[in-house]
Amino acid sequence: MSETFRTVGVIGAGAWGTALALVCARAGLDVTLYAREVEVTQEVNTLHENRTFLPGVALDPGVRAVSSPGDLAGRDLYLNVTPAQHLRASLRAFAPVVTAGTPMVLCAKGIEQGSLKLMTEVLAETLPDARPAVLSGPSFAAEVARGLPTAVTLACPDEVLGAALARAVAGPAFRPYAATDMVGAEVGGAVKNVLAIACGVSEGRGLGRSAHAALITRGFAELTRMAVALGGRAETVAGLCGLGDLVLTCSSPQSRNMSVGLALGQGRSLEDALAGKVSVAEGVASAPAVRDLAARIGVEAPICEAVAAILAGEVGVEAAITGLLSRPLKSER
Repeated sequence: MSETFRTVGVIGAGAWGTALALVCARAGLDVTLYAREVEVTQEVNTLHENRTFLPGVALDPGVRAVSSPGDLAGRDLYLNVTPAQHLRASLRAFAPVVTAGTPMVLCAKGIEQGSLKLMTEVLAETLPDARPAVLSGPSFAAEVARGLPTAVTLACPDEVLGAALARAVAGPAFRPYAATDMVGAEVGGAVKNVLAIACGVSEGRGLGRSAHAALITRGFAELTRMAVALGGRAETVAGLCGLGDLVLTCSSPQSRNMSVGLALGQGRSLEDALAGKVSVAEGVASAPAVRDLAARIGVEAPICEAVAAILAGEVGVEAAITGLLSRPLKSER
């Protein structure tokens, strides 16, 4: 018998968490949204709007916000939308209230600094009794919140559970495609953020559309090599959670990561590029972890390495571009 979910706890009330809370409400679920910021809780509950992170979007009055982990106890499933570098702390905070066997859908994209762990590995270490799933794919929060058509990957090793989760959150304009390869979905989501910074640098430097296309294509090769080396499947990252997300994130300044790269390419400092942003550009934090992880598993990732070096101040933009263009010629495959 397939599972039925009626209540959902969304952990993290940034733009993406708020958009996913709306998705769940439209799907008929009873939604509770956890916000770390008390002012966000008040905005959602009294104004039915998250003016801090998703201004201008009317929220379903049924979306209730709370600021205590205990208020999310007993949910049928959870969507954790905490930024990657804070996921471990978030999961520890919610460990006392998540019942064993409850699905935990991870929606943040990144690799943990220091440990170089994927998000599902962090979950396994902090909430080993939760049933894991990964939601990833080409999706801008503002567009999803407005009800524009979106398709994503929902990866879960338990096919029956994955199908039930997909049905639970699906709507007329939100289509989750089920998969079993969580590693591929996670690597696709983490690495594409780093590559989006590279594409932003190229755009900011005025290198043209040919260079942009080359970065996406060669970057996708790096992403695929990493996914396969970590146990994922090439066909997974050739889908929505890899290639699809890469194309979206690398093609619009609406992408937080591309906008950071754009500023760097225009000669601004990283501090200046990040100034005033209320949402996290995950690629900035993940870039050093992606570089270190690629080195650990013996995967060549020159574009990701160049981005990490620029962000760390180890090399300037021009030197990084020259370094990439002067690499030895080789077979495309």
